[in-house]
Amino acid sequence: MISDTAFWGLTLGLGVGTFLIRFSFLGILGGRQLPDWALLHLKYVGVAVFPALVTPLVLWPEATGGAFEPARLIAALAALVAGLRTGVVGAILAGMGTLYLLQLIPGHL
Repeated sequence: MISDTAFWGLTLGLGVGTFLIRFSFLGILGGRQLPDWALLHLKYVGVAVFPALVTPLVLWPEATGGAFEPARLIAALAALVAGLRTGVVGAILAGMGTLYLLQLIPGHL
């Protein structure tokens, strides 16, 4: 355990760091037009971040102690197919629905 002083010092330091990172984009660049090359690259940030967040939850889920579970892979594939056809909301609903339905099956995959 760390002391209360160290905890609050670290918390405040991380808060200031987070603020400065966000301010560097919003406060400094917020009122300016970004160059076309920067806009092109920023367009792909969401496409890169979403799979990076989801992949560990599919391949090494904490809910199963890190053991692979085929139901999660099937749900991820259902979300991918739905996402290609309907968009983000459809992907989330299809993935959640598929995972929950497969987990209802006794001895699910």
